[in-house]
Amino acid sequence: MVFAAFLIKVVLLSLSGVLAPGPITAITVAHGGRSANAGARVAVGHGLVEFPLIVGIFLGFEYLLKTVEVRGAIGVIGGLFLLFMSYGMFRSIKNGGVTPAIGFKSPVVAGAVLSITSPYFLIWWATVGASLIVASQEFGLIGFVAMAICHWLCDLVWYSFLSNLSFRSGKFFGNRFQQIVFAVCGVFLIIMGAKFIVDAAQLLS
Repeated sequence: MVFAAFLIKVVLLSLSGVLAPGPITAITVAHGGRSANAGARVAVGHGLVEFPLIVGIFLGFEYLLKTVEVRGAIGVIGGLFLLFMSYGMFRSIKNGGVTPAIGFKSPVVAGAVLSITSPYFLIWWATVGASLIVASQEFGLIGFVAMAICHWLCDLVWYSFLSNLSFRSGKFFGNRFQQIVFAVCGVFLIIMGAKFIVDAAQLLS
């Protein structure tokens, strides 16, 4: 019963990060306009970064994610990358298509790159996520593995839901709706990218 309560805690705390709007949410919705399964593939790419990160924190390397230099560098790089991707979205709309441009045609690649360049994602794992990892050690290795899988399943379910919703909406409303979704996601990425850079500049100043 105690172990079950721990897993419930994992789900609830995981949702605090998973449900927060961010670049991965925007890309999942954008890709969902073309494929209902895009969210699952984004989650796979996200997991390719997340699982090694979880292991690293388990081994005691979370302090690296809290250093000013690392957080600042990730913020600048991530911000510039988001602005670059936003440009690709608007270029795609201008050309009359709804195919993501500039290096993120693959949902798996998008999920991985956006994860590793997101300071918010890394900070969440260095704080809230790290507390879950510490709590999991009470149940040994099985607790740690269960925590990691349970958290990732939250990602999988949420991103799959978003891409399915976007795909069904796109099929119903047509190509014009998908272009509007791209435009909204592009604007959101500009805002997030600018915020990443501003936060990083303030951190490094």
